[in-house]
Amino acid sequence: MTLSDIAKLMRQQQALFLTGAGISVGAGIPTYRTRDGEWARSTPITDSQFRQSPSMRQRYWARSFVGWPLTSRAQPTQTHRYLALWHQQRLLPDLITQNVDRLHQKAGFDRAIDIHGRLDRVLCLQCAVPMHRDHWQLELARVNPHLRKLRVDQLPDGDADLPDDIIQTVTVPACPSCGGVVMPDVVFFGGNIPKRVSEQTQALAREARVLVVLGSSLKVYSGFRLCRLTLENGGSLAIVNPGPTRADSMATVRFEQTAEAFTEHLAKLLEG
Repeated sequence: MTLSDIAKLMRQQQALFLTGAGISVGAGIPTYRTRDGEWARSTPITDSQFRQSPSMRQRYWARSFVGWPLTSRAQPTQTHRYLALWHQQRLLPDLITQNVDRLHQKAGFDRAIDIHGRLDRVLCLQCAVPMHRDHWQLELARVNPHLRKLRVDQLPDGDADLPDDIIQTVTVPACPSCGGVVMPDVVFFGGNIPKRVSEQTQALAREARVLVVLGSSLKVYSGFRLCRLTLENGGSLAIVNPGPTRADSMATVRFEQTAEAFTEHLAKLLEG
């Protein structure tokens, strides 16, 4: 399996891309893990912690209030733009992303599947009424005016470092519709991918002649499982990542380079 083989399969609409945090670094969004796939910072809040603990929700929304503007303002990288262009040229019908930043959609890839959800929307756990994250930001600001001018270190997925003494001053508003608990529309660590999304992505992985993993260490099982499904159904696995990944031993071909370098080379082949 060579880069030319991948380009050929794309022309036949038989390639599927799975993208990870590595493709958004150029947009200024940090990754959870180091180049070697280890945690770069403290372990994120889990699904059960958010649902069960008011203090954990206070911690999450305090940090997210300060961190959200970075993700909200982020713009697609050249890699996002190449993938969107190939989609519009019918070379890449579908794409699965582990990212929640919606940069694929901003670039014009309207069929990108957010396997871990989307950070630009929140949902009430009680009435399920959705709300855009910007509207929720205004609600948080209304009850926490002291947070507006804070400047802190940015972390992945709209998170930010805040000292405990500030976190403890934060008020978390209730759902404006029913008074329930509001949660970002993302799959937290330990949470479950919605059944419809899981079935859709697994079907695409089974059908792909090649699955190209772009910028992911594949430490999260949801992505690793898709690699196995492609291989089990006779497809090939191409991994593009500067550091090691969980599926290196399974890969048909391994490109130890950045997503930017890989897509640049692939673009030249597709233009020829």
